Amino acid sequence: MDELKRTKIINLLESDEFGKTIKVMGWVRTRRVSKNVAFIAMNDGSTIKNMQIVVDFETVEEELIQRIHSGAALEVVGELIESPGSGQKVEVKALEIKILGEADPDEYPLQPKKHSLEFLREKAHLRFRTNTFSAIFRIRHAMIFAVHKFFNDRGFFNIHTPIITASDAEGAGEMFRVTTLDLKNLPFNEEGDIDYKKDFFGRETNLTVSGQLEAELAALALSEVYTFGPTFRAENSNTSRHLAEFWMIEPEAAFYDINDDMDLAEDMLKYLIKYALDNCADDLEFLGRRLADEEKNKKQEERSGMELREKLNFVLENDFARITYTEAFDILRNSKPNKKKRFQYLINEWGADLQSEHERYLVEKHFKKPVIVTDYPKVIKAFYMKLNDDDKTVRAMDILFPQIGEIVGGSQREENYDKLVKRMNEMNVTEKEMWWYLETRKFGSVPHSGFGLGFERFVQFITGMGNIRDVIPFPRTPQNAEF
Repeated sequence: MDELKRTKIINLLESDEFGKTIKVMGWVRTRRVSKNVAFIAMNDGSTIKNMQIVVDFETVEEELIQRIHSGAALEVVGELIESPGSGQKVEVKALEIKILGEADPDEYPLQPKKHSLEFLREKAHLRFRTNTFSAIFRIRHAMIFAVHKFFNDRGFFNIHTPIITASDAEGAGEMFRVTTLDLKNLPFNEEGDIDYKKDFFGRETNLTVSGQLEAELAALALSEVYTFGPTFRAENSNTSRHLAEFWMIEPEAAFYDINDDMDLAEDMLKYLIKYALDNCADDLEFLGRRLADEEKNKKQEERSGMELREKLNFVLENDFARITYTEAFDILRNSKPNKKKRFQYLINEWGADLQSEHERYLVEKHFKKPVIVTDYPKVIKAFYMKLNDDDKTVRAMDILFPQIGEIVGGSQREENYDKLVKRMNEMNVTEKEMWWYLETRKFGSVPHSGFGLGFERFVQFITGMGNIRDVIPFPRTPQNAEF
């Protein structure tokens, strides 16, 4: 058995070398026994499709087959044969079977039946073995690869920005502290405050909420860069849209204005979606069927109205509409749902932050295509965004998608030193803490822009999953850091 090299199931399924002796390894999904023969469905994670192993009791002892249950790991040497059954081209006629790891059927929690997503979150160490999650995480990998390929092919350089930081890029203040101080015996200074000079870094530090600010520094030398790393928010939100630990894609590009920024973001989103459609067909087909079954059980008003592939093509095949916040405000204020008070958050005064229901109305009902909203009121946006001449709006842009609302947020950055200092003071961002960021505006400052794409939010869109906890292997949420 050891002389043969293992062949992955994805390669065997495409093979037509009938009669060839092969070795396949994987985990048992199901085992069915009839009179003198057993049928084992085996999967090795390389594809959503199983390999059927046909076992004749004259070749393999029945006693061995009785020890094989769902979840067991096998090594099978057999003959690749043409399958007489429908739905598969090939199967393996077993010559030898070795049990690599047994699975007690009374203890193994993933039985051949449908499990709820909530139950599988409690079994996150095993949920990779289900069709749904193996499909999600193969697609997640494909999207990671496609992100790097997109930027590499366009001459962008990947920058690793710090995970531990002393700055708050968003000004949100909801950050995880990083410390080596003894929490049972904290040192205090003469003012009675915690003496962070005694801490590891000699100052207060946190887990980062964004790599943007450091990426800007690199862009002002390398021209076009991007970060793709973990970010952390200590926001106590137990919703289907929030994680405490998630991944962000953040390009920053010198000599880009807001229009270049929008072009880059639209190109990237379409590239990623096309890559998924071209390279993840089997997994998308499975998840599409799963979503369609889920939709049948919903009330009519709760249904999304779009199939998974239809939704992806909706983005791919349309030029994104581009409107200002003021135009969006006027459309929403005069819309039927607003006039008839069907919106949960009514649009009455200019300056209101757009909610998911407003964003979806613009995309799904009004424009019937993805929408980019620009020139937001400065009071609802971050300090680093470039101020427009009206002194009321900033050169921000948000991209809105069907079913999900905002998926990308970005802006042209403020390159003028004096204007940036003024905005920082208005928003209580400390100049002393951000001296390095300000210095880049003193030495060869240029117009530059960037955006952020929450990777899990995007994987949710691609896979059709309703809860963000199901598109990251081990979700970190309030009161939950299991696994």
